[in-house]
Amino acid sequence: MDEAQIISTYKAILAITHKMLKAAQENDGKKLFSLEQECKKLTHALIANPPQQPLSAEMQKKRIEIIHQILACDAKIRAITEPWMTHLQNLLTHAHKHIN
Repeated sequence: MDEAQIISTYKAILAITHKMLKAAQENDGKKLFSLEQECKKLTHALIANPPQQPLSAEMQKKRIEIIHQILACDAKIRAITEPWMTHLQNLLTHAHKHIN
């Protein structure tokens, strides 16, 4: 990937992450899961297609800024979804105890 493709991919990941946050806020687990799959595909594309040459200082700075935004959204998503996951885990544990 060249610099423009790399930055474009990071921007696409950021856009999906914003959509994921909205889905989490709306308790739309199905959409959240679907968007997460899209995000994984783009992340895998970055891993599978490393830069042809090191990013320029300007592009590296831009990439880091985007990553910080992605991480901020991810933290907000986790703050919303972790209680869901804990609740689900408690339900499954409780159900398992009653089955045995």
